[in-house]
Amino acid sequence: MNYFPDLDGDIDRWFAEDIGEGDHTTLGTIPAEVSGAAILLAKEAGIIAGIAVAAQIFHRMDGDLKLEPALEDGKAMSAGDTVFRITGKVHSILQCERLVLNVMQRMSGIATTTREYVKLVEGTGARVTDTRKTTPGLRMLEKEAVRLGGGTNHRSGLYDMILIKDNHIDYAGGLKPAIRAVLNYLKARDLDLRIEVETRSPDEVAEVLSIGGVDRILLDNFTVDQTREAVKLVHRRYETESSGGITRETIRSYAECGVDYISVGALTHHIRSLDLSLKAKF
Repeated sequence: MNYFPDLDGDIDRWFAEDIGEGDHTTLGTIPAEVSGAAILLAKEAGIIAGIAVAAQIFHRMDGDLKLEPALEDGKAMSAGDTVFRITGKVHSILQCERLVLNVMQRMSGIATTTREYVKLVEGTGARVTDTRKTTPGLRMLEKEAVRLGGGTNHRSGLYDMILIKDNHIDYAGGLKPAIRAVLNYLKARDLDLRIEVETRSPDEVAEVLSIGGVDRILLDNFTVDQTREAVKLVHRRYETESSGGITRETIRSYAECGVDYISVGALTHHIRSLDLSLKAKF
């Protein structure tokens, strides 16, 4: 089954990178006709992510492989849990082993970290969101892992949302010319994109409020006190988002200020992969 239509080309490249002219170890030790089974084991607790991707990798290699999940993507797992069972040609299973582990270990690490941050803001109304700080070529999978962990996706790329950041503002000559230019750009091209603008101080928040025309105000590197002041100033006229160096230790304080979103780059760029293992099953 093709769970992610745009992924097949990437999988083919991953196979080419890893297998090259052939898996000589497998070819040299095991007859081609041998069939068997293997199970994916969790070696530590966390949130499992990437089962659907693993199924697509296995099926891309060999359409006769059969994956039977024991868990669902986005669910909690404990050390020792069986995640899925895969059966079919042993050559096919072994050639997929490391690729499946690499993808699932990273996705599960992201989902687990995301779930930890989400739990820290429970009851506040704030939503934890990701950023574009992703691994080139793996953004789709990493953002899916954030979603499976209970977070929200900010934007897919530069094409699906306007985010006027500090450099845009400085190059454009200030907040007002930057916002007006974007509004004119969207109108001229008949584009319907949400607009977010970054602010660096409560004074800039007030300036954006006087200009208008945006959907969300980003509070970048604000202190908790500044955030509380900014949220009060915005008074729900626009969405608000906190960003910049927010950690597990500080995220609750920001959430309690009343912001709608808290973006955390560490969800995808500062991750420890979860320990998973694929073992032959007889």
